[in-house]
Amino acid sequence: MSPQKSSAAAAQPVELKPGLIGLAEDWSSDQRAFKNVSWGKAMMWIFLLSDTFIFSVFLISYMTARMSTAVDWPPVSEIFALSFGGDPIPLVLIAIMTFILITSSGTMVLAVNYGYRKDRKKTVILLLLTALMGASFVGMQALEWSKLISDGVRPWENPFGASQFGSAFFMITGFHGFHVSVGVVFLLLIARKVWRGDYDTEKKGFFTSRKGNYEIVETMGLYWHFVDLVWVFIFAFFYLW
Repeated sequence: MSPQKSSAAAAQPVELKPGLIGLAEDWSSDQRAFKNVSWGKAMMWIFLLSDTFIFSVFLISYMTARMSTAVDWPPVSEIFALSFGGDPIPLVLIAIMTFILITSSGTMVLAVNYGYRKDRKKTVILLLLTALMGASFVGMQALEWSKLISDGVRPWENPFGASQFGSAFFMITGFHGFHVSVGVVFLLLIARKVWRGDYDTEKKGFFTSRKGNYEIVETMGLYWHFVDLVWVFIFAFFYLW
């Protein structure tokens, strides 16, 4: 068959079978797009998609409550201001937290890069540095929480204005902080496995992939970048709006 005839035959639409059989064949034909995607990475994408819906619901609920409340919303720039011996600086702690978390995305990218190069030493250093910045972020968030609690802010009340502020703040930032904390734990676990050479010897255990395969570092990077991206939206809608 000539190339022209073969290309013409390939371009002809394929007739689908009727009923559920045709529907199943149509959907299963897309499996080629996922042939080269590992099970772990595919499951991480599915998890991140579901988590996107959860954070979206939280942020949409927050925006709805803020726009519908009849009570004045608290002045966020003043509530989250910190003083270092002089006049209070608005959102200074939040700016530092944001800088640290976004920077940690850069170190995570480098960790993935050196992981695929099988440079264990640099991969471990960058994973630990990423975990350290994540832990610093959570520590600063705890400081932020303690300041608000000492000022009288609670999930059910708020002395600065609308009571919905407290519940929205603790729910959204707490849920995100939990994700960061979980990420720090898993970063440490993976760094320990990389340091021991588990991915070179295919040692049995949790998060151990095929021999010589450091894809788990990239999978962890997907989660970490997602956590950073979510914080950008929280920062924009909660602190800047």
